Amino acid sequence: MYRSFFKPLLDFLIAFTGFIILLPLFLLVWLILLIANNGKAFFLQSRPGLNEKIFKVIKFKTMNDKRDKDGNLLPDAKRLTAVGAFIRKTSLDEIPQLLNVIKGDMSLVGPRPLLVEYLPLYSYQQSRRHEVKPGITGWAQVNGRNAISWEQKFNYDVWYVDHISFLVDVKIFFLTIKKVFKTEGISQQGHATMPFFEGDKSKISS
Repeated sequence: MYRSFFKPLLDFLIAFTGFIILLPLFLLVWLILLIANNGKAFFLQSRPGLNEKIFKVIKFKTMNDKRDKDGNLLPDAKRLTAVGAFIRKTSLDEIPQLLNVIKGDMSLVGPRPLLVEYLPLYSYQQSRRHEVKPGITGWAQVNGRNAISWEQKFNYDVWYVDHISFLVDVKIFFLTIKKVFKTEGISQQGHATMPFFEGDKSKISS
């Protein structure tokens, strides 16, 4: 009952209320990024959601679009702007995803939506993360965020799928607030963002 009815209802009510409260901050960050990113304040990208259904995730844009001489985007570390680094550190880039929650594509709590390119790389167990809606925050985010390995992250995601409940969601919500203020686990050492997932190692070696 919680997963199918109360969780979606709470998602909508909390996300809608939160967006209204954060609207002045949303507009301020939007204006700053319009200036910093030459008129581009938002980052939209296709991501797999519940049952691998594709949707457009929306975040504040923290990296520029600079490319090398061959036209390829530069590494994330070289494209992350000073303003973008601050916005990522304070998790302000996640605010627009409240619109994804209001629309019904995401939940407040759940496995983070990852790249579409990763879909064929998952093992069966890892792909179970799509049995629930993706979230703005999740069990993996409060247990290391981007500072943990992909294997650990997926184990946490599947644990959440198997243990989803109101009390678990409340625990994750308050742990997320704590993590935001402590700015922990934003990236792995030597990386501006999470390294690209190259596939399940046990699947590759078999």
